[in-house]
Amino acid sequence: MPQEPGRTRAWILHPDLTREDTRHAPEYALAEAVSLAHALPGLDVVGQGIVRLAKPVPATLFGSGKIEELRAQFAEAEVELVLVDGPVTPVQQRNLEKKWKVKLLDRTGLILEIFSDRARTREGVLQVEMAALSYQRTRLVRAWTHLERQRGGLGFVGGPGETQIEADRRAIDEQLVRLRRQLDRVVRTRELHRAARAKVPFPIVALVGYTNAGKSTLFNRLTGADVLAKDMLFATLDPTMRRVKLPDGPEVILSDTVGFISDLPTQLVAAFRATLEEVLEADVVLHVRDISHPETREQAADVEDILADLGLSEDVPVLEVWNKIDLLPETDRAILSGRASREDGTLALSAVTGEGLDVLLEEIATRLGGTRQRTELHLPYEAGRKRAWLYEQGVVQGERRDEDELVLDVLWTPAQAARFERM
Repeated sequence: MPQEPGRTRAWILHPDLTREDTRHAPEYALAEAVSLAHALPGLDVVGQGIVRLAKPVPATLFGSGKIEELRAQFAEAEVELVLVDGPVTPVQQRNLEKKWKVKLLDRTGLILEIFSDRARTREGVLQVEMAALSYQRTRLVRAWTHLERQRGGLGFVGGPGETQIEADRRAIDEQLVRLRRQLDRVVRTRELHRAARAKVPFPIVALVGYTNAGKSTLFNRLTGADVLAKDMLFATLDPTMRRVKLPDGPEVILSDTVGFISDLPTQLVAAFRATLEEVLEADVVLHVRDISHPETREQAADVEDILADLGLSEDVPVLEVWNKIDLLPETDRAILSGRASREDGTLALSAVTGEGLDVLLEEIATRLGGTRQRTELHLPYEAGRKRAWLYEQGVVQGERRDEDELVLDVLWTPAQAARFERM
């Protein structure tokens, strides 16, 4: 079959390590890896398969017989790139590329490629560059002919110098320092924006969920925005915010964030922490699930793990949003809708058809209202901004002046108290 110009023929392998702690079934893991490959422009997936592994071979990951079998398949299909859906050590990558005469990417490398292609904002680009450099630093192995030891010292007599591998590592470290400084400036700007939002009496509602769960579609439906939403993993990376008026309730800021995925590379979790801090600042979190997916429970567990790693407070209400009920058979849809109505903090809806959105908005308003608590606050006279914010919120029941402070009788919700503490 003639190949389109500029496109790369790729083959996807999912190593199935027969372990009890594997959360995802191999067939669904392979399907997700294929979706990841389709998310990268310029790839033609010409083959895929699951490779059963009782124990990975340290030098080559796969056994010699399987390597030879795959080599013949790759040669016949004229494969140029092999995507291994799992971790591959630098030594394994080098050896497999030599034996198969192809380029090889592991799961982390593939996700980094996708993120690099999709990042649009300055912050997103810097985060991806830092993650990619951190990943490349671990790939520095003695795999090239230019790694002979270089001469060091002054004049004709000197020490043994440094290897090229050490020079490469130092260059990466220097670039990481430069990127970190640039990112710190961008993050400080984001923190200023966040501080400015804290002065405005708008609660924050953050959308989180597994990638392709329908967060951006729901965001567009609620806000009338035009955020890219398509059936593709990591269709959007950069966070987007819009104001939404709740029925018979306050205005809120709705935040759409990057989708999560199983085995998200640690480099990316660290790099995107600043972006994901929008979730930690939220008054309500909407955990959007693709309830039609066969592994919706496993995907939800992955999201919960990442939220726990980020340090999401237990005080922040999390609503489970069972999205895509329009893709279910009528009987299953009725059963799930009934189940959701009986479970506290769970709602079934369709972001595409709009079914259940009115109930979602009412639930958000209820959660933001919460149980009001009476508190006595003591503020210094110079805390005029905080006093003004409390009056904007309509929570001040009374006020008296002492010699050196203001004493306010406040009736507010836990969410309002948390926002006040963050000011």
